[in-house]
Amino acid sequence: MIVTLNNKCNLTRQEFLSYKKQLQQIKTDVTLILCPCSLFLNDIDLDNIKIGAQNVSCTECGSYTGEISATQLKSMNVSYCIVGHSERRKYQQETNREINEKIKNLLKVNIIPILCVGEEKEERQKQIEKQVITKDLEEATQGLSEEEKSKIIIAYEPIWSIGTGIIPQIREIDDVVELMKDKFPNNKILYGGSANEENIETLNQISKIDGYLVGGLSLKPEQLKIFLKKLKK
Repeated sequence: MIVTLNNKCNLTRQEFLSYKKQLQQIKTDVTLILCPCSLFLNDIDLDNIKIGAQNVSCTECGSYTGEISATQLKSMNVSYCIVGHSERRKYQQETNREINEKIKNLLKVNIIPILCVGEEKEERQKQIEKQVITKDLEEATQGLSEEEKSKIIIAYEPIWSIGTGIIPQIREIDDVVELMKDKFPNNKILYGGSANEENIETLNQISKIDGYLVGGLSLKPEQLKIFLKKLKK
């Protein structure tokens, strides 16, 4: 079971160092992946935590001010990297073509991409979520070999659920996960979108997911401990 902690754009350095001490106290056999602000990647030195990044450039090293390349992330001992998060798609207008380039760059240096896909509320209401997700998956993995595709972790995050405290019905999540497993049978599948210590027992009913991608919960170590204890492994 995998639990990925996406801190997003939160915590000052002093806050992060205090937060890190709290994470150090967590004892679990779950694979924990911490994706902090990139400024703090060099501060992660925990035996119980694997290092992930929140983003990567779609370019290699070069004259690209403000970018961070996959090669640079690898030099910081990064093993995982989130790509295609809905917030980047929305606020940075990130496209599937760019996401595809990012995935290729990450795989070249043996960093495992965590590819986020999910539908908007209007798309769910129109019952076209499967078409939307299929399109995003196909375009994001275009040009990759089957072996390369199998290395990607896929995170299903219904966009309308992120940060709202509302999760889809279990059968709705099951349907999407079934679709993903059908098209990507060898890939790990995570669920993200308001997963927390209060609803994890409900989410435990989903038999085919391999873990969770959490945002708000990632910043609350005490609640995270409860979440991990309740997590069905």
